[in-house]
Amino acid sequence: MATEITTAPHDGSTDPASPARLCGRLLGRVETRLHDFLAAERELRTRVDARAAAPIDALTALIDSGGKRIRPAFCVAGYLAAGGDPASEDIVAAASALEMLHTCALIHDDVIDASPRRRGLPTVHARHSAEHARNGWEGEPRRYGESVAILAGDLALIYADQMMSEASPSLGAAWAELRSELIIGQFMDVVVAAEFSADVALSRWIAVVKSGRYTIHRPLLIGATLAGRPELEGAFEAYGDALGEAFQLRDDLMDAFGDSDATGKPVGLDIEQHKMTLLMGLAMDRDRRTREFVLGAERDPAEVRRLLDETGVRMDVEAHIDRLVEKGRAAIDAAPLDERWQRELGAMAHQVAYRNS
Repeated sequence: MATEITTAPHDGSTDPASPARLCGRLLGRVETRLHDFLAAERELRTRVDARAAAPIDALTALIDSGGKRIRPAFCVAGYLAAGGDPASEDIVAAASALEMLHTCALIHDDVIDASPRRRGLPTVHARHSAEHARNGWEGEPRRYGESVAILAGDLALIYADQMMSEASPSLGAAWAELRSELIIGQFMDVVVAAEFSADVALSRWIAVVKSGRYTIHRPLLIGATLAGRPELEGAFEAYGDALGEAFQLRDDLMDAFGDSDATGKPVGLDIEQHKMTLLMGLAMDRDRRTREFVLGAERDPAEVRRLLDETGVRMDVEAHIDRLVEKGRAAIDAAPLDERWQRELGAMAHQVAYRNS
């Protein structure tokens, strides 16, 4: 199981009021909230028929399988950095909503990508397709599995909305924008993959809305708004957009060169499905040979990886990630925040940009 992003002090501090320990305690309450909520829903929905548990159990299994809780962590950090009360239940509800929304996105992404594994386990659609086939039910196993996954993802989205509505009416605009950006970004990702158009600017925009804003900028803003300091949006946007691009580039590198045992999902999937990732867009823009090969009729993933190494693209992307992290940290260092929280957000930037899973 992957560890949460901010549960341990980065400097080894034993101070219970250190930023990392404050975040860790709040994230522990988020875990409790998610599990208690799903357990209550399961008890309620199975009063009519035990089979109604299936989509709820799918959400519970995915949440139990681990994950870094990156979005709740940035939401909690933004809230506490802005002076929010650590005892608040509102921030727990908001951070829980972000993780539930992420659960929805993962389930639907796995259907879109036809991915068989997530966090080392069968994906929701794969597991239920196998169940259908094993039981010899009527209809097509694949369609049944994908139907269960779509409905489970929709249920997670409903739960996310319910949780966020319990936090504060002041979050409505930021929450609506976050969800809209996520869906539009995902749609554009699908379209660009289908067209396989080498557009670096568009790939960067998709990375910003799918990763930067959804993962970092908007969660930070939701936290700061809940704490009564929406004026921090500018600093959090600059930090989130830079770090979000770094986050996406790391994701692309892990897909191309990672270890499936570490990532918990198949590697090379983006290359095999001819996705125009930010990494691939940069590679094609930088090197004509890579562009001609990738746009050709035959695209061998192993050869693509070799070209990324041989042409220096992989090394250049690592250097670009370094620059993006420094840019994000500079934005936070210039923000009107306590120095301890500037250091904490700087450490979080390093964690997400240089992760290996």
